Amino acid sequence: MSDKLVMALVGFGNSANRYHLPYLLENENVEIKTIYTPSLNKRPADQEALVERGIQFTDDLDAVVNDPEIQFVSVITPAPSHFELAKRLLEAGKNVMVEKPFVTSVAEGKALIELANEKGLLITPFQNRRFDGEFMELQYVLDHGFIGEPIEFESHFDYFRPGAASNPGTQIGGAFYGYGVHPLDQIIKLWGKPEAVAYDIKSVTNPEGVDDNFDVTLHYGKLRAKIKTSFLVADQYPKYILHGTNGSFIKYGMDAQENDILAGISPSEPNFGADNPDNYGKLTYINAYGDPVEHKMETPRGNYGLMYQNCVDVILHGAEKEVTDEQILTQLEILDAGFKAEGPHMQYFN
Repeated sequence: MSDKLVMALVGFGNSANRYHLPYLLENENVEIKTIYTPSLNKRPADQEALVERGIQFTDDLDAVVNDPEIQFVSVITPAPSHFELAKRLLEAGKNVMVEKPFVTSVAEGKALIELANEKGLLITPFQNRRFDGEFMELQYVLDHGFIGEPIEFESHFDYFRPGAASNPGTQIGGAFYGYGVHPLDQIIKLWGKPEAVAYDIKSVTNPEGVDDNFDVTLHYGKLRAKIKTSFLVADQYPKYILHGTNGSFIKYGMDAQENDILAGISPSEPNFGADNPDNYGKLTYINAYGDPVEHKMETPRGNYGLMYQNCVDVILHGAEKEVTDEQILTQLEILDAGFKAEGPHMQYFN
């Protein structure tokens, strides 16, 4: 079997050009054959640069669906279209990755997973923020037991947008589905399915619009893992706050990969994704000799391209997929339960 995975992209908007293509173009194990977009030449300079690299563009989805050479398709379109597109591609025998939010309901998620498993194909969401530098650092702190048993964890995904326009729509267009999927996935990767979740989801800047503010706490025995997003945070919180029985870890600042892409810096450049030293995580704990220790930890370089490399390894080499079926469904259950009642409420899962 070829060591190159032949693939297509369905979608050619901001997300495709920001979070996907910069990494795919650097991956020697991937061959992008086709990009489908319903609006050819909407981004003429970007399109022409890729055509020069031998990538073909089409506004006919059948050109992707019916091409026997294409093994893998990344769906990077608005969320309401994800289910039908992924279903059609799976039925055509394609392995599929879907941009977040994955789908709009637990039922849709189960249907895609069952179809993929029946056909022996890969279905996965694009959970790229498993490969944020600060999340890799958080995992290191937990894996090495520096802070003892974790008791309190808080993760922020905040902005300052006081003049945000009204955005009426469905729950999948709001902040909990749009931003909550990232910290939720990280917490699920670390600690699995919670016993219960406490929700407070609302729209603050525009009460008639979709939610733009949430404070959600996952319960795991003694541990409380909180995720928060607000569009009215002018002075940043720490990205992560972690307290345990033996110490604490505090990390400011978000992963630098997105900002570097926007600045035109390629993932192949040596300083791509480097964190500002002012934002390095602070670890405070008691060492084996009973002495208090405090030091800054250099943030490892994140790499969103590792999500695609996992797909290569799964499809071509039989590796385990990064995001398990159980993790996919756990997240969908937690997202869906957030809207089962209005106002603050609790949902039990175990």
